[in-house]
Amino acid sequence: MLRLIFATAILLAGGSVNSAERWDAPYEPLMFEGMPCRVMKPLGIDAQMKYPVIVSLHGAGGKGTSNNKQLKDWNRQLVEPQRRKQFPCYVVAPQAAGLWNPDHLTKIKKLIDTLPAVDVDRIYVLGHSMGGHGTYIFIQLDPSYFAAAAPSAGSGLRRTEKFIDPSRIKDLPIWAFHGNKDGVCPIEKDQKVFDEMKQLGGNMKFTVWMGDNHGVSGKMIVGAENGTTHLSSDRCDKETDFMTWLFSQSRKRSENQAK
Repeated sequence: MLRLIFATAILLAGGSVNSAERWDAPYEPLMFEGMPCRVMKPLGIDAQMKYPVIVSLHGAGGKGTSNNKQLKDWNRQLVEPQRRKQFPCYVVAPQAAGLWNPDHLTKIKKLIDTLPAVDVDRIYVLGHSMGGHGTYIFIQLDPSYFAAAAPSAGSGLRRTEKFIDPSRIKDLPIWAFHGNKDGVCPIEKDQKVFDEMKQLGGNMKFTVWMGDNHGVSGKMIVGAENGTTHLSSDRCDKETDFMTWLFSQSRKRSENQAK
């Protein structure tokens, strides 16, 4: 009976009964208050443990209601067995029909509240393109909710008006990524945010992928040799491995650094 229910859920998410063999099978489909979402749980949850949560925000190519288009390069990387063992966590991957907005954040928070054994001091958000844009939006809406953020190519399109206020997020650990040849979301906008963070003594790392255009979402987690990372201040954690950096961030640590 349970097998039938699981198979039905996958079919509704746009897959097939054989999807259990697919790389995205660990991302279980659900509908939460009308918001399509996929959730990957930690391997072998231990009730005595508390687990971080990664909120994964897709770009414009993932928009819709299919509940499968939102899984991107980094979601595939996070599902790799060794990475799941080394960095046990929940991954919450909602799907939006339009731009990320406050209603999405409210529902995501409610969804996280339903998950067992969550480390509320280690909730992270990341995304690429429209998802990077959404990452900046979410951390400005509630700077104290997240422990760290990683926007990739997230500063907006060429015509996008300024929407990032560095003064609201200067104390949050941020690691931003951008290709220096990005023709979709110009790096100049992210560079300006970073320059303002430097003036504020903020906690922002900025990795520039030299020679890359917009399609750099697969480099955020695994890294690449063509990346040059800049620090906005001495407050920045100098760890070079992204996942190690991410999992070492906590709200308590950020609060202590801000004092």
